[in-house]
Amino acid sequence: MKEAEAAERAGSVATCNAIISNTIGIGVEDEDRKATWVADAEECKKRGSIETARAIYSCAIAAFKSKKSVWLKAAQLEKAHGTRESLDALLRKAVTYTPQAEVLWLMGAKEKWLAGDVPAARHILQEAYAAIPKSEEIWLAAFKLEFENNEPERARMLLAKARERGGTERVWMKSAIVERELGNSSEERRLLDEGLQLFPSFFKLWLMLGQLEERLGNLPQAKEAYELGLKQCPNSTPLWLSLANLEERMSGLSKVRAVLTMARKRNPHFPELWLAAIRAESRHGSKKEADILMAKALQECPNSGILWAAAIEMAPRPQRKTKSSDAYKKCEHDPHVIAAIGKLFWHDRKVDKARTWLNRAVTLAPDVGDFWALLYKFELQHGTEDQQKEVMRKCIAAEPKHGEKWQPISKAVENSHQPVEAILKKLVVALGKEEKAAEDNKHQ
Repeated sequence: MKEAEAAERAGSVATCNAIISNTIGIGVEDEDRKATWVADAEECKKRGSIETARAIYSCAIAAFKSKKSVWLKAAQLEKAHGTRESLDALLRKAVTYTPQAEVLWLMGAKEKWLAGDVPAARHILQEAYAAIPKSEEIWLAAFKLEFENNEPERARMLLAKARERGGTERVWMKSAIVERELGNSSEERRLLDEGLQLFPSFFKLWLMLGQLEERLGNLPQAKEAYELGLKQCPNSTPLWLSLANLEERMSGLSKVRAVLTMARKRNPHFPELWLAAIRAESRHGSKKEADILMAKALQECPNSGILWAAAIEMAPRPQRKTKSSDAYKKCEHDPHVIAAIGKLFWHDRKVDKARTWLNRAVTLAPDVGDFWALLYKFELQHGTEDQQKEVMRKCIAAEPKHGEKWQPISKAVENSHQPVEAILKKLVVALGKEEKAAEDNKHQ
């Protein structure tokens, strides 16, 4: 293998391939071949010997044509180091040998879509559901392709077929989302009601029904939707939080307190519910109440990163350092705590330290958009244009889907087809406004 890698470095790919194909099986028991070869290939990949890794995978595939895991590893190698053509050729071959492997079909379709070839992606998905007619993943991927490429009628048709075939709750949810986007409230409500008859314990349908009523200004009906949902799903944090926000709009602090107290009684170890109560007190100027609640919350959920991060921000300036070292002792690998400490360094103008900590947060939780927005905002203030572009590039590659502040923007109807870049910029603007409001409150 060392010789093969040396041949690759000397530029002789043919020699490299020949060495591997003639020696790969030597000294390896039959039952260990797959695991050993995959491990060897991954090691070569780490060392940058891509051709050697490719040669090993090609032997592994020849020996294990029907093993999805081997094809997938080889495809990941091509995706990272090959061309679009080499990846496409490999995936084409893969699905002929493993026609039941959803993940390989989906990868092929996604690559075509990313290359801007929507008809080819559509064709691959059609072949895929000929091979696996019962696969909901493939139906939903086909729906997403049409929906994201502004073909709502095609998306609708696919979902209607999926519902006829007895789809799961996700199919009903996506169906309602299409109607929400097209502005058809009555059809959206019909689908949600139908979905809820079939899947009464799926909290997202209740949540969407409440949100629909809120958008239409029917607050009492929205409240009823959340309350009915909570009867079915008493452990759904999003439903409790939506009900609490609605009560705050309708009736003020005392009602929010009542809702969140009940929520915590049912779910004492859910840090999000504690945090919502603490924030409600702070919003209404009851600082002392907020501090008492925070102390209780940390007793109930001593390892919650979101609570510790909030405790750091709430602490008076001189005590923040101590608070952050307490938080770090309790949850040193929690991205919320890491980001909160990064923010402290940022406020103290310790630019290099702040950058290191904020980068750690996005590395720990690349799926959380809030951390990317913090890092991007920081680089806009303190970084070079290259550093800003690099954060943007990494954020787009990570495709974040979560985040307390990210989701309300990414899920807003008007932003539904916006690229990651646009959502990130919108969130940075929103963070700036929040900061300014907080400053103004301090001076009042």
